[in-house]
Amino acid sequence: MEIFFNYPGLWAVVWHRFAHFLYTKNFKRLGRFLSGISHALTNIDIHPNATIGRRVFIDHGFGVVIGETSIIGDDVTIYQGVTLGGVKLTNEKRHPTIEDGAVLGSGAKILGNIVVGENSKVGANSVVIKDVPSNCTAVGVPARVITKEDKEDKFSHNDLPDITTELIGYLLKRLKNLEHAVSDSPLLKGDFVEEDKKLEEFYQCYLKTLHPTEGE
Repeated sequence: MEIFFNYPGLWAVVWHRFAHFLYTKNFKRLGRFLSGISHALTNIDIHPNATIGRRVFIDHGFGVVIGETSIIGDDVTIYQGVTLGGVKLTNEKRHPTIEDGAVLGSGAKILGNIVVGENSKVGANSVVIKDVPSNCTAVGVPARVITKEDKEDKFSHNDLPDITTELIGYLLKRLKNLEHAVSDSPLLKGDFVEEDKKLEEFYQCYLKTLHPTEGE
């Protein structure tokens, strides 16, 4: 009963097996019809021509879209809101290939005829428009490959770094170093000192938004 009522991702894959069989046997309208019923019941949109391997797990699944020429390998995990989309309207391979063991985080958008390699991870809300090598982690908009993973490592979404925050932190530290470097300059006189005070006040306000005190 728990599986029946609480695992729409499982049901979407089961429906897709039937729809894909009919579609590839040239019963395309019937395949699309079953796909439409599955979409209405599970809110997961899988084109019947998409190829899905074994033990693919769509967790929660709300809003998942898998395009017509997508290829998904074995043991892939897909979280809610993932899109495997195309960027062309031509009649060719235009959707992603997801190789065995990959994990696609919530809200990830993987667009075009690209490859996400074996055992790779795509961070939540990332937009992937280029190939991701095997055993790597890609995050950001557009996604960038940031780490090379050990094949034996287990996936954990909370281990993915926030590269935007890290970059801002770097820039702030770099700016502070430059301020120290010119602290004895005659330029730090008059109006420049007043402007620097205003910037410091703004910076302190910014820090409070990053680390608000309890009760605020």
